[in-house]
Amino acid sequence: MAHPMLLLLLAFALALFAYSLVASAEIVEHSLHVQNLTISPLCKQQVITAANGSLPGPTIQVHEGDTLIVHVFNKSPYNLTIHWHGVFQLQSGWADGPEFVTQCPIVPGNNYTYRFTITGQEGTLWWHAHSNWLRATVHGALIIQPRKGHLYPFPKPVEEFPILLGEWWNANIMDIENQALGDGHGPNVSDAFTINGQPGDLYNCTSFGTYKLKVVRGKTYLLRIINVALYSELFFKIANHTMTVVAVDACYTNPMVTDVMVISPGQTIDVLLTADQPPASYYMAAHCYDSLGDAYDETTTTGIVTYENATPSSPLMPNLPAADDTSAAFKFYSSVTSLVNGPHWAPVPLKIDEKMFLTEGLGLVPCGANNTCGAPLGLQFAASMNNESFELPTKLSMLEASYYNLTSGIYTTDFPKYPPVVFDYTNTSNALNTALVMTSRSTKVTKLRYNSTVEIVFQNTALVGEQSHPMHLHGYNFYVLAQGFGNYDPATGPKMFNLVNPQIRNTVGVPVGGWTVIRFTANNPV
Repeated sequence: MAHPMLLLLLAFALALFAYSLVASAEIVEHSLHVQNLTISPLCKQQVITAANGSLPGPTIQVHEGDTLIVHVFNKSPYNLTIHWHGVFQLQSGWADGPEFVTQCPIVPGNNYTYRFTITGQEGTLWWHAHSNWLRATVHGALIIQPRKGHLYPFPKPVEEFPILLGEWWNANIMDIENQALGDGHGPNVSDAFTINGQPGDLYNCTSFGTYKLKVVRGKTYLLRIINVALYSELFFKIANHTMTVVAVDACYTNPMVTDVMVISPGQTIDVLLTADQPPASYYMAAHCYDSLGDAYDETTTTGIVTYENATPSSPLMPNLPAADDTSAAFKFYSSVTSLVNGPHWAPVPLKIDEKMFLTEGLGLVPCGANNTCGAPLGLQFAASMNNESFELPTKLSMLEASYYNLTSGIYTTDFPKYPPVVFDYTNTSNALNTALVMTSRSTKVTKLRYNSTVEIVFQNTALVGEQSHPMHLHGYNFYVLAQGFGNYDPATGPKMFNLVNPQIRNTVGVPVGGWTVIRFTANNPV
């Protein structure tokens, strides 16, 4: 039996440790005023919806363990919610933000306060509107520093910079959305890409300027890169420089040196950039990874990295991969691994309780009252998973309906865990096969047992073109066990699984004409 004094000292030490954790956490408070803003990045005045009068919106800085309170004032003409992309929302699912999923929208002229504690996460995340397509211009970085007194698991940089890669339209984004939905085809391609809201100086007309980053030779900087675009995966490169990837989606990675990266919408990548080149100016540049072929903006956005005391000169341009270079994209996506035993790391759960196989891609739905739809066969495009196209409710949020047991007419619990028909998913000869491509609009969920381990195969399809798709899981990180091309084979696929140090993400790109397997523990009930 332990000595009473030893037990007392142990209890005191535990209490002191718990107190130190609480004492190191703070309450961080911000306000977002969302309203119309007129800007002209491509020499054309355009009214956008923006937060706090800027594009991008303000960067929010917190430490792990802090409680974040954000007051959102909707002064725009549109309904609005804000999503905290990648935040676990432990016991605060109502603060996650998706319109009519966890909350009803903030109607014009009203306000709403989000409050949640950030636990077990550090790195780069972001916040954005989650109503219609407003996130095209309502977004900003959410940077989670280590808890006070804790260090990065890599050499401390001299300075940190958020790098937000976005899209720009010379039009009202709500008009673009309404036209696309009304005609049933894809949206008009963007007119430009942007770095921190600025298109760069390769466009014919740019009055908004070019983002500039000043560095000192021999110093190392942390770039927090975020893809805030609506649709476009992007290649990113800095002329004559390599970068060391140290984190993705606020999860630390084994250091990986690369001269080019690809990043899907919603993803974040933290890289160390050492200014080790001759003093000069160098372009950082991004353009689309277009896995579908000629379907996206073909322009290039640029920023400029300028060395202190450099002689003025034209910036050097990096040689970006071709827009359809799937091999370069796959090499980057599949090479990232987790930093085992790094902060907040946990081993892969090996016992699987629930398996799902989800086909994902575009499907078609009937044109309805409009007989002039612009999708193939005179129909409408619809995103599809297992031939179900999710439709938001409009009367009550799904979380509130679940909480008060008012689900009738809001959603059903019969979302299929497997596709209704097994077929050759990536065979292009099945394109527009009406026996397979038709999907249906529905509001369906599947229920998971608390603390169960779930494994999901995301299978890309070729029913309406082969295209890489990003998949985001709200409230969770997941292990990316393996990725590949063609149809997933349940016999050989598991032999490819990385169960030792797979990358951990909240958003993953499913390869064009391929598949991705993820695994997570359902330990975040709402």
